[in-house]
Amino acid sequence: MDLLVSEITTPSTPLLFAAATSTIGMSSTSSSSSICSSEASEDSPAISFRFELQDAKYDYPSKSLSGAYSYRPLAVLSDHVGPVSCLALCGEFILSASQGKDIIVWQQPDLRLFTKFGQGDGSVKALVSVGNKVFTAHQDSRIRVWKVSRRSENVFRLVDTLPTTKDYLGKFMNQSNYVQTRRHHKKLWIEHADSISCLAVYNGLVYSGSWDKTLKVWRISDLKCLESIKAHDDAINGLVACKGIVYSASADGKIKAWGKEGKSSHSLKGILEGHKDVSLNSVIVSDDGKWVYGGGSDGFVMGWEGSYDFVSWKMVSETKAHQMAVLCICLAGEFLFSGSADKNIGIWKREAFGKLSKVGVINGHEGPVKCLQASPNIVGGGFLLYSGGLDKSLRVWWVPKHSALQNTEEKSISLC
Repeated sequence: MDLLVSEITTPSTPLLFAAATSTIGMSSTSSSSSICSSEASEDSPAISFRFELQDAKYDYPSKSLSGAYSYRPLAVLSDHVGPVSCLALCGEFILSASQGKDIIVWQQPDLRLFTKFGQGDGSVKALVSVGNKVFTAHQDSRIRVWKVSRRSENVFRLVDTLPTTKDYLGKFMNQSNYVQTRRHHKKLWIEHADSISCLAVYNGLVYSGSWDKTLKVWRISDLKCLESIKAHDDAINGLVACKGIVYSASADGKIKAWGKEGKSSHSLKGILEGHKDVSLNSVIVSDDGKWVYGGGSDGFVMGWEGSYDFVSWKMVSETKAHQMAVLCICLAGEFLFSGSADKNIGIWKREAFGKLSKVGVINGHEGPVKCLQASPNIVGGGFLLYSGGLDKSLRVWWVPKHSALQNTEEKSISLC
């Protein structure tokens, strides 16, 4: 049974309502998702962070966890015209984008379709939000910048495209600004030469990773491209930034750590080696920066421990998480979630020394799970997990927090 958004918004049967709650640590893959900064201006969307689970009048199959709460599917939102490629939390909104070029803004907590934007701007591969801006990366090798304002009828308004016209005009006349992208073809170094696959935001900068193997650095204040780094020997699939280090995951089987001192350019700090001849599709890092996890095309989730000064990393765990490729991972407190081409979502508890122990499996998607985003807010003794799939659906799950999951056997739920 598919629960459509029209059903979930019926006033007589709300799933969620405003109430007091707390927050948990949360991170997501590829940093294609991030919460709007508390430094946002008054033009930013109003932030509603306090939710609590209500009893829903729908018959969902679920399994109990030793008498505690069970995982619950809350909604299937099926308004995208193409496979869902990325997710981001932005204040009171959850944003989902698809390969069908559309970006849908869902109102929290009732999951109403608030608005759509971005149609016709090329297949959307990644998005991040910071302050009152949303950055979207596209298959046409461009980054688009949207301003979020409640004062405007058009809440999400396109304000620029990267590289900006000003950046172009300042560089296109000088031949030294051109680089060879392929045989008999050159581009300005500020341009990506292939699809932009991932974005990350950190300390006033936006980082973009591309299938052209480069990592570019953009300053948020004036949208200027500051650096272009030949980062990998194959496509870059994921980015995440934490504690002054930017991690890039690539199809070349490596995660590379990049850092900068003061106003200097970024430099390579270390290489986290994965399995030989295995693409790394996603990367995530714990809030303290100590633990780095990568998802591989061989179905493994690998973990590395970083030194206290973030100058060296060693592999500490190799977990066979899925029978097919791991496409995305995200963290929520002490839990790691993995989405796979096998259509399932794995739930893992982070143990000592970076090890992972299996807690359960969520299934329900009818295609590979491409993106995951966990809410940082405690909701009814648990938290919300959003998953986007190649089946064109955005699914919403409620997962119990750590106290309800300790010392339990593997369980799973299915959405009929």
